[in-house]
Amino acid sequence: MTPTRQATVRLTQFAHGGGCACKIPPGELEEVVAGLTAPPPAGGAAPLLVGLATGDDAAVVALPGRQDTAVVSTADFFTPVVDDPYDWGRIAAANALSDVYAMGGRPVLAVNLLAWPRDRLPFDLAREVLRGGLDVAAEAGCHVGGGHSVDDVEPKYGMAVTGLADPGRLLRNDTGRAGLPLSLTKPLGVGVLNNRHKATGEEFPQAVETMTRLNRDAAAAALAAGAVCATDVTGFGLLGHLHKLARASGVTAVIDSAAVPYLDGAREAVRAGYVSGGTRRNLAWVAPHTDFGRADEDTRLLLADAQTSGGLLVAGEVPGAPVIGRLTPRGEHTLVVR
Repeated sequence: MTPTRQATVRLTQFAHGGGCACKIPPGELEEVVAGLTAPPPAGGAAPLLVGLATGDDAAVVALPGRQDTAVVSTADFFTPVVDDPYDWGRIAAANALSDVYAMGGRPVLAVNLLAWPRDRLPFDLAREVLRGGLDVAAEAGCHVGGGHSVDDVEPKYGMAVTGLADPGRLLRNDTGRAGLPLSLTKPLGVGVLNNRHKATGEEFPQAVETMTRLNRDAAAAALAAGAVCATDVTGFGLLGHLHKLARASGVTAVIDSAAVPYLDGAREAVRAGYVSGGTRRNLAWVAPHTDFGRADEDTRLLLADAQTSGGLLVAGEVPGAPVIGRLTPRGEHTLVVR
C-alpha cells in the first residue's frame, strides 16, 4: 500500500455504522433468539457448560475425558471503526479475542472473517486489515489458520476464535453475588470518539491504544484474585452488559458514576453531539430497568456508550483497575446509578 492511497481512502465512509455500534440492538436481538434452544445432540455429545441462556460472552463445552479443560468458542466481526486499515484489523482481532478472555480462557486458534466490496476498495487495503489481525493474534499467542471471505457492499472484518479454559475457573455473567465490588479495566468513551472520527476525520490515538490492548492481563489478574463473574464491555455499553450480568446473577448493580473512568475527549464528544444510534438504543433498552438518580443526560449516554474492544467488568477487585460500584441484593431495578 502506498502512503498516498492509505491517506486518501477513509474506510469509515464505506459503512453505515462503525465497530460494535453496528450490532443489532439488544432488545431486538433477544426477541429474535428467544426460545431458540435445542436438546443436547444425540450420541453422547460433551455437555454444554455455557450457552445462549444468559447471553454470556462465548459458548463453553466440556472436553470429553478431560476434567481440567473446556473449549471456548466465539465469533465477532464489524464494519470499520477507524480509517487506518491496519489499526482496524488490530482492533477487530483484539475485540474477538476478548470474548475468550472474558470467560477466563486463553485463545489458541482463530480464523478470519472478511467481507469486502471488491469493486469499490482495493485488496491491498484488505491485506493491511488482515495483517493487523495477524499481528494481534500473534501477540496473544493464538494461531490464525485461514478463514472465510465474501464479496459484500460494506467492508467487515473479525475472527471466529477457539480457546481453552479450566471449567472449574470460568468467568461467567451469572455468578455474581451481593456484596462484591465491580471493577472496570478500561476507560469508557471509545464509541463517541470513534463517531467523531467517522464524522470529521480527527484521530484519537488514546482510543486506538485502548481498543488494541488485549484483555489477557486483566483476565489473568481477575482469575488470580479469585473472581468467578465477569463480562467484557462492548457494543451494548457498560449499562447494557452490566444489566445482563445483574439480571443473570439475580442481583442489583449500583454504579458510582463519579468513579467511572473515561478517555480524554469523551465528554467533549458527547457535548458536541457525536453519539451513535447504537448508544441511544442501548440507553433506551436499559432505561426501564435503571434508577438513574441525578445522573444527567451526558453521563447516561457515556454509561451506555457502545464500546468496541472495551475492558473487562469484573465482580471483584482487580489490582490496578478502579472500583466503579458494587453488587447488592436484588431490588426494584437491576441497575442503580449514584
